[in-house]
Amino acid sequence: MKPYGALRSHGAGELRRTHDGERVTLAGWVARRRDHGGVVFLDLRDASGIVQVVADPTADGTLAVVHDLRNEYVVLVRGSVRVRPEGMANAALETGDVEVAADAIEVLAAAQPLPFPIEDRIEAEELARLTYRYLDLRRPSVARAIRLRAQVISVIRRVMEANGFVDVETPILTRSTPEGARDFLVPSRTQPGSFYALPQSPQLFKQLLMVAGLERYYQIARCFRDEDSRADRQPEFTQLDLEASFVDEEDIYAITEEVLATLWREVLGVEVATPFPRLTYAEAMSRFGSDKPDTRFAMELADLGAVFAGTEVGVFRGALAAGGAVVGLRLPGGGALTRKDFDAWTDFARGRGAKGLAWAVVEAAGGLRSPLAKFMSDTERAALLDATGAVEGDAIFFAAGARQFSQELLGALRVALAKERGMVPDDRWNFLWVTEPPVFEWNDADGRWDALHHPFTMPIEESLARLTDAPGEAIARAYDIVLNGVELGSGSVRIHRRDIQERVFTVLGIGPEEADERFGFLLRGFTYGAPPHAGIAPGLDRLVMLMAGGQSIRDVIAFPKTASGSDPLTDAPGPVDDRQLAEVGV
Repeated sequence: MKPYGALRSHGAGELRRTHDGERVTLAGWVARRRDHGGVVFLDLRDASGIVQVVADPTADGTLAVVHDLRNEYVVLVRGSVRVRPEGMANAALETGDVEVAADAIEVLAAAQPLPFPIEDRIEAEELARLTYRYLDLRRPSVARAIRLRAQVISVIRRVMEANGFVDVETPILTRSTPEGARDFLVPSRTQPGSFYALPQSPQLFKQLLMVAGLERYYQIARCFRDEDSRADRQPEFTQLDLEASFVDEEDIYAITEEVLATLWREVLGVEVATPFPRLTYAEAMSRFGSDKPDTRFAMELADLGAVFAGTEVGVFRGALAAGGAVVGLRLPGGGALTRKDFDAWTDFARGRGAKGLAWAVVEAAGGLRSPLAKFMSDTERAALLDATGAVEGDAIFFAAGARQFSQELLGALRVALAKERGMVPDDRWNFLWVTEPPVFEWNDADGRWDALHHPFTMPIEESLARLTDAPGEAIARAYDIVLNGVELGSGSVRIHRRDIQERVFTVLGIGPEEADERFGFLLRGFTYGAPPHAGIAPGLDRLVMLMAGGQSIRDVIAFPKTASGSDPLTDAPGPVDDRQLAEVGV
């Protein structure tokens, strides 16, 4: 195919001083039209960028068509490139040193009045953007994000294939094996009453590819989850899915870091240091109150159990007596907060399920201003300042209760305070591995154990012996890759032995009959010589969003859906007629 197609000789955004005097044929959309004393100036936009076109219909009657042009008309322009007059260059455009003097303009397609301006600097209402997504995609910033996504995928494929990974497509129509969220179900026409499910991930198929001896697999995988409405989730999403045999955690860390470091270097021009830092899950929770901590700023949590071991502060004494924790968070300079500010942060805590939020301000000579200060001994005050590192002018926030809840509460407060006070640098890329999470988490509502990640994660060797006796103490050979407080993806060393997999199912309340019905094909595969294997699946949408500097994954998906899963462009989901339902037995 010709570089610019049959209709064009150049891309509009590629013209420079070196093209001065050249004859060109351009085609694209009218981004702006301005009339100055009878001379018409057009900003012509195509996928390569924008260039100014000058048409003087008073000098050439054949250009009278320019009077009829409106924004987003599609036009063909023939003319000559010339350097703009002295002082008329436009530094905002890459083509700003030149313009095209048109001698012929042809309208290829007219455009109706627009529902919103096609300009980056004017923000349109989101429903309108999604309803007319094909117009929104003409905005240069949106188009750049979609092209960035394509570039990211291209680099990923090159790195994976250079490391011997094979691109394999796994089924989209498969069996329902719920992995936490609800499945999207597809009725079978040929087997009435039976249903396919769209995959929440290729997890089981990629494990079977390892059983098959493929050894290194990857896929830019489409995944589907019928989740409740959430602000930044999509019912269909994309991930880099990879799996390898005869490997351990270190191998997966290495290939993931190579992919990410290459992306940042080649796409963003940024060097990131490898290997990435690592924290265990327990360390991340105790220091930052999060399993995906943002390490671009300090403000670490402090365990204050020893400080208040014999305290007269009732709320602290009660929490510790119940086997819970007292956790503190120092806010540098927080003494400047007003009582109204402290009340607002207390409301923040209540909004996350806490009964309240205790606080103290450090004053001169180690004194404390706090509703709790009168209950603290001098020894406790001194130990508190030592444990938190707080000095005069700082504030300390406290959470008391169940350990994980208290840590997560102050972890959320830590991030909110840092953002409000401008403490988060926006020019840093802090990658981090969070490793060794629990295998299981207790589900209070259902009174049972759930898999924290998924049921196919291998426990560490020390946890295997007591897997069924002490499931709450079991540690997983799992890992999350985190960037600036955002989880990019999760992975693990997988279970490759049927006996271990069945023991995990037992803890989860999945008996032999149910296990065989839901996962029999995987369990049978394990009996024919399954190699040790591991993998990871970073989310592509979120990765590209961060690289593009976007605020929502919808910004980097060509045709996204709303938070409720609807598509204003096509009005999906929509009704189907009775005949179609009858054909599939519904």
